[in-house]
Amino acid sequence: MQKTEFDWQSEEFGTAHQGRPGAVLADGTEPKSLIVDLGSGTHMHETSDWRVYDGHTLNAPQATALRGVCSCGWRGTTLHPIDWVQVAAEGPDWYDAQGPHDDWEQHIADVGHRAVPIPVDVTALLGRLRERLEDLADDAPLAALRVVAALEHATAEAAESATYAARADDRPWDTIATALGTTESEARTRLHRYAHRY
Repeated sequence: MQKTEFDWQSEEFGTAHQGRPGAVLADGTEPKSLIVDLGSGTHMHETSDWRVYDGHTLNAPQATALRGVCSCGWRGTTLHPIDWVQVAAEGPDWYDAQGPHDDWEQHIADVGHRAVPIPVDVTALLGRLRERLEDLADDAPLAALRVVAALEHATAEAAESATYAARADDRPWDTIATALGTTESEARTRLHRYAHRY
């Protein structure tokens, strides 16, 4: 079973928009995932990490470029050539993948622009609340935990009400997903969780 490795996270959009540099072959396609026998019986590891597509490891084809890749299915259009000599000299973990990262960051910004905006006063309030909770966690951790419990209850009630209101007019799931900055499957899961909290 494949568990895709993601290098970049977006706090706001969670698992719906995790990113990584993706390998691209000379013909412009993505290479197939490689199956790695870890020698532990029937367990086989599957990977599509760009580093294995060096033309040598596991008889993998050689990638010629990297591009930004997102867990939502987005693929960057800009190809960033790989210098395998430099990869060998620096080590793959130190190789500069800033170009694909910048492309993914732009994708995240685009997702944020398409999402429904959070009111400015709420953004400010959340910022102040986070700072206050961090202070409380240091100075009065039990008080911080009581506040967290109260917030969980308040947000669960608001989430349930908002879910029923959002679904009352049968909005399409793709519209809801875009407004939340997530995928359709994640939007369905999230709203189901909000509506069935007990």
